[in-house]
Parts: sequence; C-alpha cells; structure tokens
Amino acid sequence: MAIKDWPEGERPREKLMARGAAALSDAELLAIFLRSGIQGKTALDLAREMLTGHEGLRQLLDARPEQLCRTPGVGPAKYAELQACLEIGRRYLEARLRRGDALSSPDDTRSFLAARLRPYQYEVFACLFLDNRHRVISFEELFRGIIDGASVHPREVVRRALENNAAAIILAHNHPSGVAEPSGADRALTRRLKEAVALVDVRLLDHFVIGDGEVVSFSERGWI
Repeated sequence: MAIKDWPEGERPREKLMARGAAALSDAELLAIFLRSGIQGKTALDLAREMLTGHEGLRQLLDARPEQLCRTPGVGPAKYAELQACLEIGRRYLEARLRRGDALSSPDDTRSFLAARLRPYQYEVFACLFLDNRHRVISFEELFRGIIDGASVHPREVVRRALENNAAAIILAHNHPSGVAEPSGADRALTRRLKEAVALVDVRLLDHFVIGDGEVVSFSERGWI
C-alpha cells in the first residue's frame, strides 16, 4: 500500500506537521527526504533498508558518494540534496551560536562542535574565538592529523587568538575512534595551551572532545 493510502496520522509528512519533527523516527524523517519509493517499496520501506544497510543514521550520513549511490532509488542528485541538508543544519547551528553567548549556551556550543567535527575520519583540532562578552568571533579548524592524532602548535593558537582579537577561546577536537574519553596527552596539551594563551591575556574556557555518541567537556570535569 502506498503511503498516501495510509491513515493520515501514520503518514510521516502529516505526522511531522501535527506533532513536530522530533516525534518522527529516523526512518520516517529519511522517508520524507526521499519523497518516493521504488517499485514494490514505499519511501519508508526504502528508508528502513538504507538505515539497516548502513547500520544506522550516523553511518548513512557519513557514507561516501559511491556507497550511497549504490542504493536503489538514490543517485547523485539525492546524495547532493542530502549533503546540502546536512550543511544547512551545520550553518543553522553556527548561526545560533553566533547570535548568542557561547559560554551560557553550552548545548548550542556542544551541538555545533559535534556537527562540525564528528564526521571526520581523521583528527581535527579546532578553536572558537570569543570576544570579552563570550560571543563568537570565528570558528577555525587549525590542525588536521591522522586517524589517531594531530600535531598542535600552541604558538599558532596564540597567533590566531591575537589576529582575531579574542578575549577567550574554546578548544575542540574529535576522536575518530569514537571514544570521547580524553587521553593523558589531551590533558597535558590543554594545560600547555591554557598557559600559552594566558601570556597574552586570553582565557581558555573549555576544551571539548568529540566522540561518536558523547562529547566530553574539560570544564565540566573540573579540569580547567
């Protein structure tokens, strides 16, 4: 039976309009994006198969073009649309962060950093530069590494803080392994960076480590 023939309260689009997007499952949201199925399968059937085949939404969204385009009903145009949707989401989070106060909006900060850094398959070290009211001046990916590490140079962090006229910074990096627990090296580096930026009157407010399902805050752990 086609989705249009289902009871109105069970159709993903109508369900979203009545109850909001948060009420929908991953498959229902994906079905709305797909819009139509293929012969013998509704968009919801196809969405469920895609999620199962990629072992979940995160892996599906991170799939390479050639992987996703092998799925029946998904070609380059759909892949491009999906990537555009993801980028809109990232820019929306960044706009929310720029409009508010990064220090008093930890959920927005955490969501933005996770959206930007979690998809990478290699380690990326980034920095949010803030003014004296803790509003975002800029976000920069400063160092890129390999699957299990990136070389971080405190002098470059200090240089970019001065060039941005920042009064404070928030650090972030991802763990491609998916395990967010900071290492001893992460803690030692954070201490070095805190001391380095303090020499130019810039405060280190937090350091976030991005894993698969968790984001660890050094500030919340009492390490800063």
